[in-house]
Amino acid sequence: MSVHKEIRRITTHILQEMKNRGEKIAMLTSYDFSMARVVDEGGVDVILVGDSASMVMAGHETTLPITLDQMIYHAASVIRATKRALVVVDLPFGSYQGNSKEALNSAIRIMKESGAHAVKLEGGTEIVESIQRIIAAGIPVMGHLGLTPQSIYKFGTYTVRAKEEAEAQKLKEDILALQNAGCFSVVLEKIPAALAKEVTESVQIPTIGIGAGGSCDGQVLVINDMIGLTKGFTPRFLRQYLDLFTEINGAVKSYVSDVKSGDFPNDKEQY
Repeated sequence: MSVHKEIRRITTHILQEMKNRGEKIAMLTSYDFSMARVVDEGGVDVILVGDSASMVMAGHETTLPITLDQMIYHAASVIRATKRALVVVDLPFGSYQGNSKEALNSAIRIMKESGAHAVKLEGGTEIVESIQRIIAAGIPVMGHLGLTPQSIYKFGTYTVRAKEEAEAQKLKEDILALQNAGCFSVVLEKIPAALAKEVTESVQIPTIGIGAGGSCDGQVLVINDMIGLTKGFTPRFLRQYLDLFTEINGAVKSYVSDVKSGDFPNDKEQY
């Protein structure tokens, strides 16, 4: 008999149970096997393979350039590392906005080729048809409202969204539309905390906040930001738990110094 306790995979149903009993949901991004393994073993409930990979992994200015093929590559790498977390994958810009058939085909490719558990789409009422079509095919969908980075050129800025009454009312309508369409959860990004609290209490499905206050049912951060690999990015909502840029930079400098001086490798570090 195995002495190892079986690891229970988080599902959309478990996330709903967590909201119902008031247990917060912890979500982080990952883009590769090594980091995903660390994050999964750390006990995170949901891993988001975010299109933020476009910025933190590839160095682009926005999330827009990343392709569906690249998202599938990152997602497959993450899936191979995870045993517990629910893995959600962003549909990248241009892979679902055209029409609901294109959205479904993109979602199917992600699920078949990466082995992911769900997809995430940005937008409200304007993408409901696509969400319904994807869910009808048996694919779970997470929504995303507030600051939607794929629309950054429309917004013109990464500032807080829905501060004005009209936009706040639109968000309230959108989250109900996403819930009614069948989304199992919705990310709320950079909106006033009071609004996030109101909409979280108004819907039955879990909300995941990023820069949306503590009343959401869960929180998400970009792993590279949270561990301090992203230098110089310090928004108010970010709590940096490590300063890995400085730590790794120091280690690299020590390595270079040891190689240059002939100290590495020493007698014990060779065959």
